[in-house]
Amino acid sequence: MMRLAWILLVVLIVLCACGSARRGEPFGDLLLTSDSSRHGEEVFMRYCQPCHPGGDAGLGPAINNKPLPGFLIRMQVRRGFGAMPPFPREVLSDPDLDAVVAYLNDLRRQPRP
Repeated sequence: MMRLAWILLVVLIVLCACGSARRGEPFGDLLLTSDSSRHGEEVFMRYCQPCHPGGDAGLGPAINNKPLPGFLIRMQVRRGFGAMPPFPREVLSDPDLDAVVAYLNDLRRQPRP
């Protein structure tokens, strides 16, 4: 029982350290670099925005500057993680998921206000 408490404490500390530096900061005008990014914004608003508002923390953690490469984002979206449900291809197509990754890449590059 004590071992489980220590493991949970370590997990909690690690999760607290994973907070986004952009939590709560406004972006200003969002500069999207491609049609794919613009489409990704639409898909993000439909599927991701409820839990990750504007890429910030909400029901889910902040993802606007999560340093994951595209293939890991795709894997996390497809398989789910923690409280995040999986999004199968029947719900979110591969081209739509690629567009979300492009949008997230643009979101991360936004200059700080």
